[in-house]
Amino acid sequence: MKAKDLYKRLDDDFIKPGLTDDWFQYMPELGEYICDSFKEKNMGLVCDFAETINEVYTAVFPSEGVFKKLINSTENAMLFVHHASIWDLRKSPVGFYNMNASLLEKLREKRISIYCLHVPLDNFSDYSTSKSLADALGLEIVKPFVKYRGSLSGVIGKTKCKTIEELQKVYSDTVGHETKLYKYGDSVIKDNNVGVCAGGGNNVFVVEELLENDIKVLITGVSVKNDHSAETHALEEKNKINVIGGTHYSTEKFACIAMCKYFTGLGLKAEFIKDSPCMEDI
Repeated sequence: MKAKDLYKRLDDDFIKPGLTDDWFQYMPELGEYICDSFKEKNMGLVCDFAETINEVYTAVFPSEGVFKKLINSTENAMLFVHHASIWDLRKSPVGFYNMNASLLEKLREKRISIYCLHVPLDNFSDYSTSKSLADALGLEIVKPFVKYRGSLSGVIGKTKCKTIEELQKVYSDTVGHETKLYKYGDSVIKDNNVGVCAGGGNNVFVVEELLENDIKVLITGVSVKNDHSAETHALEEKNKINVIGGTHYSTEKFACIAMCKYFTGLGLKAEFIKDSPCMEDI
C-alpha cells in the first residue's frame, strides 16, 4: 500500500474535529525526524520514512526494545504507537521520555515510518483504549464518559463480579500480572457498575465524573500513590471509591492489539509487539 494512502485513511478514520494533544513541545531535539504536521497537530504521522507500507507493527510505546525488533526484522513498514514518547517511572519522574535519536536514524534507513494516535485512540470507538480493556474484562458497556482533550476516554460498564476482590482477581488474570487495589470503599460493587479509564486515568477530573454517575469503582492503569496523585487518592478515599491499578502499558495494550484487526482489514499484515509493564505505576 502507498504510505500516503494509509496515513490518510488513518487520519480520516480517527482524527476527529476538536481533539487536541501536546507531544512536540517536549521533544524539540528530535525535530529533524518529526513531520511538520505532527509538530502542529501532535497526532498522526510522526516520522515519514517510507513510501510503501508492506506491513504494520503496533506497540503501546516507542521503546528501544520495540525499535530494535523492527530494525532487525523488517523494512518498508509502519510502526503504529499509542504514545509518541516512552514511559518508565524508573527513568523519568514525569513518566515520559523521548525516543532514541540514533535508533530513529536506523528506522529511517530501513524505511519504517511511525504513526501515533494518543487522544484519538483514547476517544470512544471499537478500538479505543478503555473500551478494549473493558471488552477484555468481559464488561457490558453502558456508555462512554471522561471528557479529555475533546475525547470521551473512559467507559462505564457492568461487571458480573459481585465484590471488589473478585474483580481484582479477574483484572490480574486479564492483564497477566498482579494488580494493586486501593480499597477505600465497600467490598460489594454497587449495582455491578464500574468505571474504566485506561492508562493514566487516576485523576481528579475522572473521579468527579465517577461521582456524577454514582460509580464507586475505578479500573485504571497508573494508580501509584505519590505527591502527584495525593489529591486524587484523598478524594477517592473521602468518597469511598475503590481503585484498581494495572499499569500504564498493560491497560492500553488491548487497544494496540485490536488495531491489528483494523490493519488486516485494509489488507496489510499486522503484528503487536509485546513490551514490559512498569510495575512502579501501581
